Amino acid sequence: MFTKISKRTRFICLIILVIGAVFLGAYIHNYQVKIASQYQQTNVPTLFIHGFGSSYHAEKHMVTAIKRVHATNGVIRAEVSKTGRVTLVGHLRKNAVNPIVMINYQNNHERSYRTDGKWLRNVLQKLQQTYRFKKFNTVSHSVGNEAVMYYMADFAPQNKGLPQLNKEINIAGHFAGIRGYDAAKGNTLNAQGKPKHMIATYRALLKLRKTYPQNVAVLNIYGNIGDRSDGTVQNYSSKSLRYLVQKKAKSYQELEMKGKLAQHSKLHSNPKVDQAILKFLWEK
Repeated sequence: MFTKISKRTRFICLIILVIGAVFLGAYIHNYQVKIASQYQQTNVPTLFIHGFGSSYHAEKHMVTAIKRVHATNGVIRAEVSKTGRVTLVGHLRKNAVNPIVMINYQNNHERSYRTDGKWLRNVLQKLQQTYRFKKFNTVSHSVGNEAVMYYMADFAPQNKGLPQLNKEINIAGHFAGIRGYDAAKGNTLNAQGKPKHMIATYRALLKLRKTYPQNVAVLNIYGNIGDRSDGTVQNYSSKSLRYLVQKKAKSYQELEMKGKLAQHSKLHSNPKVDQAILKFLWEK
């Protein structure tokens, strides 16, 4: 036989549940803030940009590592169609902390770096229209680095009203060419990081020596598996970024990765790279 519960008892139970939910929510919130307290809390979005033949899935390891330590509480995706049209997947809260935008180029075999840069401009336009961001950071891998550099060289100077670059992380960049594809044989760098032989796509970026913003901090990460390359890109090619930006940038740092996870396509799944990203972007 079931005992009939009075309205008063049901009401009291409901009040207890509501109060419990409020306290639980407050506990969870405070716990997350405590974990994230070692990091700066900003509203500057960080754009993750994948490489040639890849997708936003290559960015997941890094983003997951950031979420795990609660250095961000907002992640969305920017889908870029084969014609450059941008659609945002997900939504960021107004007070999102260190928001992340995972860019996905549906045409991941585009061979024009300038087109890649144009599509990055389209992403920034969409983000500004939607969220009114003032600044942005980038974390780019392989060809994704060219998208950033060509945006900065060919589109940023004409788009002063768009969010301004704040911090730039380059991973496995091939600014002076790719071994077996367009890199000059026997190439070297001088003391300033200038390549002895410059390929056309590098020469097109030389304007950055005059136009690169002075308030940008740059971290250049490259892999060395033991032969002064990451297996795909020779280290001199990655390090040639220095000549393009160091003269103007607020700061420029290089970080060499070694071991099996220093291989070109494994760098974006390297826990040491994750830690470098966290430290450079947000650590107090």
